Amino acid sequence: MSDVVIRGGTVVTSSSVGLADIAVDGGRITAVGMNLDEAEQEVDASGLHVFAGGIDSHVHFNEPGHTDWETIATGSSALAAGGYTSFVDMPLNSLPVTIDGPAFDRKLAAAQASSRLDFGLWGGLVPGNLDRLEELHSRGALGFKAFMCPSGLDEFPASDEQTLREGMKRIAELDSILLVHAEDPAAITNPKGPTARDFIDSRPWEAELSAVHDAIRWARESGCRLHIVHVSSIQSAALIREQREQGADVSGETCPHYLIYDEDDLEKLGGAGKCAPPFRTARNVDEMWSALAEGWLEMVVSDHSPSTPELKRGNDFNKIWGGISGCQSTRQLLLAKNRLELPLIAALTSANIAKRLGLQHKGEIGPGFDADLWLVDLEHKDVVRREDLLYRNQFSAHEGQPIHGRTVTVMVRGQTVIADGHVVAGSRGRLIRRTA
Repeated sequence: MSDVVIRGGTVVTSSSVGLADIAVDGGRITAVGMNLDEAEQEVDASGLHVFAGGIDSHVHFNEPGHTDWETIATGSSALAAGGYTSFVDMPLNSLPVTIDGPAFDRKLAAAQASSRLDFGLWGGLVPGNLDRLEELHSRGALGFKAFMCPSGLDEFPASDEQTLREGMKRIAELDSILLVHAEDPAAITNPKGPTARDFIDSRPWEAELSAVHDAIRWARESGCRLHIVHVSSIQSAALIREQREQGADVSGETCPHYLIYDEDDLEKLGGAGKCAPPFRTARNVDEMWSALAEGWLEMVVSDHSPSTPELKRGNDFNKIWGGISGCQSTRQLLLAKNRLELPLIAALTSANIAKRLGLQHKGEIGPGFDADLWLVDLEHKDVVRREDLLYRNQFSAHEGQPIHGRTVTVMVRGQTVIADGHVVAGSRGRLIRRTA
């Protein structure tokens, strides 16, 4: 007899949609089919869709060090409310930044104490820490993150060409992966004024494309797996596709804010919408959706980078903190646009991410996979409202945006984290490591 059977839901995998029961034993899915045997616990999913839990591989939960911006408890609760069961936390904006073993240990302890979801941790690549990469890897870092331009934080400086090349060589030897924030500092200018338009003009799409080109070339020379974070322009997405077709081991992700907003929206959104790279043209937005629909841009993540409200205010746009607060809404925003089939949304937000990161038992619904499940009522339509947000600071650029889907239940390895739309007290996640 199984521990749990989820009955009668419309099961969405990365390749299909259909009515099925899901049997769970020991935290893993053991069977998917109709009329499965009885279990100790029965969950009625009739009228609901059942997705594999989302995996957000790009969040900044800021703990330790900046818990006034976000905490692992609040950030992971917000993710769970949006249908997610795993995340990977970036090596900044916490303090200390995760660039050596002791810093990794501190963040690991914080996550083990309060994360509602399973979690991974990225290490950082910065000038001067090349000899610390192995200790980060041995502790369980899923990979490494570097900035090709200033990050905005003195404690996490940009990596120059020499650091990136040597880092790629060492990361390849570790059989790991490098993530890069790709903007060419030589193509970024000082803003000519304090407005949103001045900020956008100072960081053109050409700066991203140039950096992506260099990063791929150096990665191919070193044999390093490469991932480009928060791709904002169709030109960069197309270059990644072209290079992958030519044999480069490179992938890219984009974010909801590059699919919803164009450059004309930034002035209306104000500081809440400031991020780097900035929003692009309305035509670019449409072309990015096409890239997703055609299957050659393969991941959508939040780049949840919150702060206090005070840091997002002011008359000088260039002094406002850059970062979008939005991880709770990713899947529901995609669903509301009605431009992607359900299996593709499952792939973009879960299965493809698990495959790229080597998370063998995550990201799909099938025998042998972790029972990470999102039970959602897709008939429900709403908008993003401040009072519904579970972040440490309840604001988001997405407020007022249409969303589809009401989270009913979320399970992590078969354990209920969200019940009737509410976070279950005491639920805890664990560190995930690459398994493939």
